[in-house]
Amino acid sequence: MSLSQIAKTIKGSPTLFLNKKFAILKQKGNPVIHLGGGEPKSKVPMEAVTATIKHLNTREIRYAPVDGIPELKQAIINYTEEFYNRKVASANVMASGGAKQAIMLALQAVVNPGEEVIFPSPYWVSYPEMVRLCGAVPIPAYPKNKSFYPQLKDIEDRISSLTKAVIINSPNNPSGAMYSEEFISDVVQFCEKKDLYLIMDDIYHRLIFDGKKRLNPYDYVKKLDDNSKLIIINGVSKQYAMTGFRIGWAIANNYLIEAMTNMQAHQTSGPSVLTQKGAVGALNGDQSCIESLRDTLENKRNLMMKMLNDLDGVKVTKPDGTFYCFADFSTFNKDSNKLSEHLIDKAQVLTVPGTGFGMDGYLRISFCGTEQDITEGINRIKWALDPNSAGEIIIGNKKYVRDRV
Repeated sequence: MSLSQIAKTIKGSPTLFLNKKFAILKQKGNPVIHLGGGEPKSKVPMEAVTATIKHLNTREIRYAPVDGIPELKQAIINYTEEFYNRKVASANVMASGGAKQAIMLALQAVVNPGEEVIFPSPYWVSYPEMVRLCGAVPIPAYPKNKSFYPQLKDIEDRISSLTKAVIINSPNNPSGAMYSEEFISDVVQFCEKKDLYLIMDDIYHRLIFDGKKRLNPYDYVKKLDDNSKLIIINGVSKQYAMTGFRIGWAIANNYLIEAMTNMQAHQTSGPSVLTQKGAVGALNGDQSCIESLRDTLENKRNLMMKMLNDLDGVKVTKPDGTFYCFADFSTFNKDSNKLSEHLIDKAQVLTVPGTGFGMDGYLRISFCGTEQDITEGINRIKWALDPNSAGEIIIGNKKYVRDRV
């Protein structure tokens, strides 16, 4: 079959592939534990449900404006003023079918084929593929200090005459690292000086732990006008546990928002009016659900850290936010794909290979599931990898025999 050159370069999402594999195993009755999840298990805010049902009951479920219904745009404007101390106009806001679509549209609006986009490693699995979908070149920046905390020089060293944009995701998926204030300040001012687009993927910005201060990229901008190349991406998926609503947004200069809106008009039209109404309910409603989720996640993070630190051979950095640990399992197997397959096949535990995030030998392990799943899942991993563990284990109603990795 003849495919386009771009189609030939795009790989499937490893996280979505593993979710599918988990669902198949679960459907067959296997006692699998999902430690690869990227969505909280808390309930959607009642205000979101009520707002959705209220509009559904009107039976007037029609096309929505391409850039978002006025109520949602106003809620995003209010959100931006509250959490970014930045008053933006309606022309600076575009709602989309999730933060992922907002990032994709931003890239399509600013990047030409052959140009380069830089992002620190480890990185979210979709960044390289999104860049390739634009016919552009993804350029991972690996921190020279071997940590999850990049410095400006890591970005500077990857700059070329073809560099068009930088993507920053903090707190970071998969590492949970919240980048330093110095780095965020430096990269904002550097991109401004070099006239580069800076896409700030802030989808986890309120899910941070240990009383750390939430950082605001607008604090470090020297000029904010119609030529500003700072793009803020956010959405309701993570902090409101509304992953299925698929509502995200972008904040940028009005020319860029207009271009992104024009492209969205020809791709998907406006997001579903029902899920937009739900997002309005969440953004305008009681915000205690986010603090409750944050507290819950911090406690689960602490549990996972304790258990991983007790597993000889595993190196793990304490996450500052999100709901992921990105642990170094290279002592057991430097090929994270094979290691992840071994754990799902032999221990019935799903983890996500680090290779998709730019760092082989690592596994992304999520702590957004139940405490029972975390405890049993890590215990199964320890059984599968630790040569001093018992040779056999009962998982569900089946006896498993440990193999060498």
